[in-house]
Amino acid sequence: MYKHILIATDGTELAQKAVTEGLGLAKILGAKATAVTVTEPWAAVATGEMALGFPRDQYDKGAAENAADILTTVSEVAKAMGMDCATIHAKDQYPAEGIIAAAKEKGCDLIVMASHGRRGIAKLLIGSEAIRVLTLSTVPVLICR
Repeated sequence: MYKHILIATDGTELAQKAVTEGLGLAKILGAKATAVTVTEPWAAVATGEMALGFPRDQYDKGAAENAADILTTVSEVAKAMGMDCATIHAKDQYPAEGIIAAAKEKGCDLIVMASHGRRGIAKLLIGSEAIRVLTLSTVPVLICR
């Protein structure tokens, strides 16, 4: 059925459920698994004469360390399940775009990710990366809640 599953994670407890489900599905199907975490582009905020910002080099270092921690956790879960899982840190992209680009780049035929399941005004104001991936992806998307 599916030969290569992309598992998207941001390291949250909810995303960990998607990691477990995605790895379990890959194991059952005998499919390859790849995990991706996405780091948004750096942005400095400037107001008036006073500029507030986080230096780019510090941002990049912190983002790389955070991504490494997230992906190490996924690798440990995969190892405990007796399987391999490749990892990708998609840098300087927005989550949905980074997830879709990783799926395309690696030739994945299924994306597994979590959704907070926001409704009403929260969904409108906060948006949903899961909805963006569902809307923009050319491959099936499995949403874990």
